[in-house]
Amino acid sequence: MTDTSRDTPWLIRTYAGHSTAAASNALYRGNLAKGQTGLSVAFDLPTQTGYDSDHVLARGEVGKVGVPVCHLGDMRTLFDGIPLEQMNTSMTINATAPWLLALYIAVAEEQGADVAQLTGTVQNDLIKEYLSRGTYICPPEPSLRMIGDVAEYCLTHVPKWNPMNVCSYHLQEAGATPEQELAFALGTAVAVLDELRPRVLGAEFERMVGRISFFVNAGIRFVTEMCKMRAFVDLWDEILIERYGVEDAKYRRFRYGVQVNSLGLTEQQPENNVYRILLEMLAVTLSKNARARAVQLPAWNEALGLPRPWDQQWSMRMQQILAYETDLLEYDDLFDGNPAVERKVAALKEAARAELANLDAMGGAIRAIDYMKGRLVESNAARVGRIEREETTVVGVNRFTGTEPSPLMGEDGGIMTVDPGVEAEQVGRLEAWRAARDGAAVKDALAALRAAVRDGKNVMPASIACAKAGVTTGEWAGEMRAIHGEYRAPTGVSHARSNMTQGLDEIREAVDAVSDRLGRRLKLLVGKPGLDGHSNGAEQIAFRARDCGMDIEYAGIRLTPEQIVDAAARGAHVIGLSILSGSHIPLVEDVLRRLEMAGLSETPVIVGGIIPEDDIARLRGMGVSKVYTPKDFALNAIMMDIVTLADPANLAAE
Repeated sequence: MTDTSRDTPWLIRTYAGHSTAAASNALYRGNLAKGQTGLSVAFDLPTQTGYDSDHVLARGEVGKVGVPVCHLGDMRTLFDGIPLEQMNTSMTINATAPWLLALYIAVAEEQGADVAQLTGTVQNDLIKEYLSRGTYICPPEPSLRMIGDVAEYCLTHVPKWNPMNVCSYHLQEAGATPEQELAFALGTAVAVLDELRPRVLGAEFERMVGRISFFVNAGIRFVTEMCKMRAFVDLWDEILIERYGVEDAKYRRFRYGVQVNSLGLTEQQPENNVYRILLEMLAVTLSKNARARAVQLPAWNEALGLPRPWDQQWSMRMQQILAYETDLLEYDDLFDGNPAVERKVAALKEAARAELANLDAMGGAIRAIDYMKGRLVESNAARVGRIEREETTVVGVNRFTGTEPSPLMGEDGGIMTVDPGVEAEQVGRLEAWRAARDGAAVKDALAALRAAVRDGKNVMPASIACAKAGVTTGEWAGEMRAIHGEYRAPTGVSHARSNMTQGLDEIREAVDAVSDRLGRRLKLLVGKPGLDGHSNGAEQIAFRARDCGMDIEYAGIRLTPEQIVDAAARGAHVIGLSILSGSHIPLVEDVLRRLEMAGLSETPVIVGGIIPEDDIARLRGMGVSKVYTPKDFALNAIMMDIVTLADPANLAAE
């Protein structure tokens, strides 16, 4: 019997998707059977960045960090047997958000669903992609217009859908302080509402505002994080009243979903991550007036690789125990009137308002992208430095490092691995899809899409028509690239040294000495091959190497192996590759092969990423000089390794 005095629990989700649409569908059905109350779809990197599975940049990336969806057939398989009219689905997709939503709507119509009854969220936050996650395609201005297209279309046709999820999650992952997370996320929301205000007038604008949601991160300092959420509630209400004149309080509600912090999960003693995840969940559930509407939790082993179904179930049970076994949902807000909480919330709001005013003075979030990116890299460098200096304790990493072997690891290494054969199978299905479709209908649909974009029309109707005609993800995104052009976001790493030089004197002297022996400044090339947009590690290596006195070359994310080797030919002494998507083996093989063809095989190569032990041995066997994983948090030790590898004296001794 249901207790009517209890609040309704938040939506319980797990972020999931891997290998193929069929495998992901089986995972979704299994999770729903275990009590999950909503879906959260993870798409693979080619899908997120608008490439088909057979594109050269998709090599090694298909099905690794999510599910590949190339066309209507893949989306149909993904939701086979799942009635979309009854499901609340969150899709973590940004640059290709209009396209994936179009495919979802097309599948719902095939199922006979009333599209007006669909509930769920499409993330559709392009601005944070330039700052943190890196799965952008087009420049900011046309991307902002597409965000607006989705929101405007949903208001009329899919009114229960959240058309935009302002995502501060990745801002925290990129190093944002709570104050920066508040300001940069709210600044993004303001940019979107400013785009929408001329399109949607009067009461309809208020209704539109009520559909804008947020996706937030919660870190380990859970009291501060809880206060941050209360500050979000207050500041959002304040902005909607003062800037937009939204009168109806229900439309000013701060509606958010959350995944707790993955950045803080450790490779060392990974079983400790269970406690971290639980404490971080409390930050977004304890305060009733600032409680998340949906929660998805990472698994304890995500610092090691892809979680298994059992690992995801364990995280789901954590939510269910809190929601159904405890008495949390029987009480009013536990923190109202608490003076310590009120002081912290007030301080966070004051700092966030100052940063928002700064963004406003620059012309808004779109024009402040370079500034925000630089601030995030600096904040992350400060965070890493505090851990290295043991000013911040991370249990099992820089303190309490003695441990017993974990029985959770098992014969499979504690993670699930994606069968490398799934890429060839996916490519085969894609080729069959292209062969079976009506080529003339595809051509006509793409022509209509081009015309809609060039005429400034809403992109959604033409995108849905493309979905039904059999257009592929790469073809849809190809039209956007052709019309709007591609974009390279700022790296946040300037060539000027920072003032973060504490403890670097010995390394700087070593860099100077080796540079003298080399006859010029020691040069480090930092490259990110493939589609992986998680650039934090690469940025921090480049940032620290620069401050140690090295000449750095770092061009940002999404480079081909060919581009990296071309850059190496400009005089790199050491090449550092950063790959966190699990595609390290094929990409490193390609880089090493091209280096040999270019006569650069003697240039030392180091690799960093989430790399299993077996793969570390394989990379070393291929000729990689050093391999670093998240447990190698001491950047100064990595800097000395680079100096040693570049030193002609060491090479002569060998």
